[in-house]
Amino acid sequence: MTDKKNQRLAWAITGSGHYLRESLAILGSLKNVDVYLSRAAAEIIQQYGFQQQLNDSGHRIYQDKTASSVPVELFYQGKYHTLVIAPATSNTIAKMAYGFSDSLVTNLYAQAGKTRVQSIVFACDTAPELESEAPRDHVVKVYPRKIDLDNVAKLKTFEATTVVEDMQSLVESVQIRVRLIAQ
Repeated sequence: MTDKKNQRLAWAITGSGHYLRESLAILGSLKNVDVYLSRAAAEIIQQYGFQQQLNDSGHRIYQDKTASSVPVELFYQGKYHTLVIAPATSNTIAKMAYGFSDSLVTNLYAQAGKTRVQSIVFACDTAPELESEAPRDHVVKVYPRKIDLDNVAKLKTFEATTVVEDMQSLVESVQIRVRLIAQ
């Protein structure tokens, strides 16, 4: 039996700049976190100039470099109480909504579900019109497609999955999980 107080938070980042800065700020305020980067996340963190901030967080960092996503075995060892995926691109949301687990992040989500670990997903495409940060502090208008919005709605129906649509909900959901485990 795993001691819940020794469990960690797993946080996966995908290749989106949408609220990436804010997601990293939340990450920086947490303890006992393992960070998982998709291949695109590793690129975008460099492109946005956030690599040093991530390195300074002191968290363990795993990158998507193996075909078998070796680190997912940590879910079977009971190492995690919660998986956070933030930010989550429309590509990742679509794959998770249809059960694909062909990348590190989608495999983490599948294994979290199979081991009954709660997942919190901050989906990027949650409204018909959004403003999103682009590299070099540039903000762009984004218009998610109907299928993107439908995939978010589908993911909301999954067991042990909380889909959040704004930063306040992300912060609150993570705080609730961390406090629950600390009790």
